[in-house]
Amino acid sequence: MVFQEPLLFDTTVFENVASGLKIRGMGWEDVRRIATEQLDRFGIGHLSYRSARKISGGEAQRTSLARAFALQPEILFLDEPFASLDPPTRESLIEDLEGILRQTKTTTLFATHDRQEALRLSDRIAVMNNGKILQIGSPEEVMNRPVGEFVASFVGMETILTGIVTRKDDGTFVASVSGKEIEAVGEVRLGEEVILCIRPENVILSINPDGGVTSARNVFPGKVVRVTPMGLFHKVQLDCGFPLVAYVTNQSLENLSLGEGKQVQALFKATGIHVVRAKK
Repeated sequence: MVFQEPLLFDTTVFENVASGLKIRGMGWEDVRRIATEQLDRFGIGHLSYRSARKISGGEAQRTSLARAFALQPEILFLDEPFASLDPPTRESLIEDLEGILRQTKTTTLFATHDRQEALRLSDRIAVMNNGKILQIGSPEEVMNRPVGEFVASFVGMETILTGIVTRKDDGTFVASVSGKEIEAVGEVRLGEEVILCIRPENVILSINPDGGVTSARNVFPGKVVRVTPMGLFHKVQLDCGFPLVAYVTNQSLENLSLGEGKQVQALFKATGIHVVRAKK
């Protein structure tokens, strides 16, 4: 098991990696060979005889992982092992661990609050809340077909709206949300309460009064409430009579002159909405 905070013995990096092997009574030549292999695998061979107290957080976590892998475990438990690391260190370690897991085919149970970590490292994802598994399945299934509001929020569907079905026709329906009509795809009943989940990357913003010529079935005037920089893109929060979130590139932000109070048209396809039927 590898914890969020590295739990290393007050000895050298090499002795930490070798500790489990020694406890199991393995001969010295095998201990040295296996420990050296794992140190090199995690890129810390040059730290072998350095004190574990004198290495960085990322190096300490690499030492913890090397110590765990040295035992060739049938199952590896990782408890948010990257949560306390800075972004560059975390990215480097995730990239290395991803390759090592694929190479060794080690069964791993990985606890994380970061959906990007879950996507990169998992074959199956389980979303938990208050100790209960709400959904378990492949990354594609969980990320694109969440079973409820909590899961939808966790997997990045930042707009989650509750509406009542007012019309339906041949696989599509219209739901009333805060007095606005939103068209979506799905088999529902008239009068049924539904939850509409929209990913921000599925929302398009336009400064044309009618949104321009488009296949999007949903076009709403809205006002920019807040613009938040997210590194390579910006998150734009809108008031369309209901809350709506969109992602735009830095270039689009500049071209559209988006800022708080700006009036825009928000567009999204009926097929871009994930529909959850509310449970009574």
